[in-house]
Amino acid sequence: MARLGKFFAVKKQLPEKEFIVLFAILTSLTALSIDAMLPAFPNISRDLNIQDYQHTQWIISALIFGMMFGEIIFGPLSDAIGRKSSILLGVAIYLIGTVMALCADSLWMLLAGRVVQGFGVAGPKIASRALIRDLYQGAPMARIMSYVMVIFILVPMLAPAFGQLIMQLGHWRWIFAALMIQALIASLWLICRQEETLPKDRRLPLEASRLLKSAKFILSRKDVVAYTGIAGLIFGGLMLYLSIAQSIFQDVYQLGDNFPLYFAMMASGSGLANLLNARIVLRVGMRFCVALALILMFSMAGLLSGLSILYSGVPPFWLFIVLGIGMFACLGMVFGNINALAMEPLGKVAGLAAAMISSASSLVAIVAATLMGQFYHFTVTPLAFGFLIFSGLSYLLLRYASHYQHEEQTASDTQ
Repeated sequence: MARLGKFFAVKKQLPEKEFIVLFAILTSLTALSIDAMLPAFPNISRDLNIQDYQHTQWIISALIFGMMFGEIIFGPLSDAIGRKSSILLGVAIYLIGTVMALCADSLWMLLAGRVVQGFGVAGPKIASRALIRDLYQGAPMARIMSYVMVIFILVPMLAPAFGQLIMQLGHWRWIFAALMIQALIASLWLICRQEETLPKDRRLPLEASRLLKSAKFILSRKDVVAYTGIAGLIFGGLMLYLSIAQSIFQDVYQLGDNFPLYFAMMASGSGLANLLNARIVLRVGMRFCVALALILMFSMAGLLSGLSILYSGVPPFWLFIVLGIGMFACLGMVFGNINALAMEPLGKVAGLAAAMISSASSLVAIVAATLMGQFYHFTVTPLAFGFLIFSGLSYLLLRYASHYQHEEQTASDTQ
């Protein structure tokens, strides 16, 4: 009993491994809510009588759309009521949306539930990031985020297989029941073990004038704006892939029930890259890791684009998989660092900063993925060119951010 009581003792800073696992489970709700649904698209289309199969992409977009608005709310809210309360409030809203989606009898009801799900899941996504920023900063924060991202990526790697297994045992609606169980377990774990990291004397009231002043400060940091653009473009590449992955594997390459296996193979590169990033980021720095990843991603996307043109939109599958794993490894390394870079100078307004960065990057991602997704007609070409364009623009933004910080440092040194 004594050991059990000791385990359930609330702590301000958990042991590192437990901390990483807890917040990886909380933040992976977003990715799992997306990826576990991918194998269910054909079943959902049939059960809800969706005539245009392309409309199944809205199941992904609806969650991201709701999340974009939730991020705007939960950022300043986490600065006002605390990180832990914001996470739990978000999970409660997420559970309401999950019940709506589970009971949906039409596409529009399902999409409404997904929007509410997205709004709610923004709570753990944003407040967790601010909580981590309360305890860590700079390269140590990037290291913790990299380890969190490893689990964050490993969970959705297995999510399509999980979703397919559930459908073999029962119905696609059971996927939402499983998401509810994960959310409840993570919430109870948080309540029992993690102490609030934002003391009452450091909380910022929800005042329009203060929020406006803080928002102006955040937007005045041109490097933060550039990093946000990078996060949005790279997230847009991921959204583009997720919206068409099921069709690429099952319609273009005719892989049938092997879709979850190859989906996991593609995502494995991202998990390995985050493990590597966690080991080297303290030595070489976050910007170097991001720059290297973007250059490699651009090169591989360029090669895949050329092969796609050469093979009329359907390059050999083994080439697609090899280059896809490489691009996702680069994507993982960018994700492991870019949010830490954006948050680094914004510790005093971490909640609002996390909200603005995430909502703005989500908006960029939705626009970018939707525009490129319109060109999808059962070929790999839009995906290849999407990654090529997004990584190229991201590298230019990274150079701009580095130039801005160099000028700012020079001006500071001369004063």
